Amino acid sequence: MKATFGGGCFWCTEVIFQHTKGVEKVIPGYMGGQRENPTYEQVCSGATGHVEVIDIYYDETQVTFQDLLEVFFKTHDPTTLNRQGADVGTQYRSVVFYHSEEQKQETEAFIQALEEAKVYDSPIVTAVEPAVTFWEAEGYHHDYFNLNPQNQFCQVVIAPKLQKFLKMYQK
Repeated sequence: MKATFGGGCFWCTEVIFQHTKGVEKVIPGYMGGQRENPTYEQVCSGATGHVEVIDIYYDETQVTFQDLLEVFFKTHDPTTLNRQGADVGTQYRSVVFYHSEEQKQETEAFIQALEEAKVYDSPIVTAVEPAVTFWEAEGYHHDYFNLNPQNQFCQVVIAPKLQKFLKMYQK
């Protein structure tokens, strides 16, 4: 099975889902914009309409789509429009790109349950949109955190986020 999430920088979301039980593969890329074969620089400009996303391939006998939604909503801020931390722009918006009507309904019900439970102080702004063409990110973005642990962004932003996640969930 496949899920596609945009929750800010794909370096952050990729490593979280790499450590999620039942996830077989995570691929960073771009989705939702108008430009064909966008580059990282083009997407970062905000002019393409694309979002930094990850395609998640998972074994549904080990992890459900609902489980993935739980991880997604606990590991990014779904209440900030076009922003995750210091990353600002439509390319960092919170979005679930659904691959089936079932994923759409599950996502909408999940968001509604979070809102009714008042899990967040602000309204959830996560978009729920049909999956369109996925453009795989350039090779140097794949497995970024694991290959660049000394990078300042990795140390300051991603490592603490990963540690917090690992305390909540163990693969």
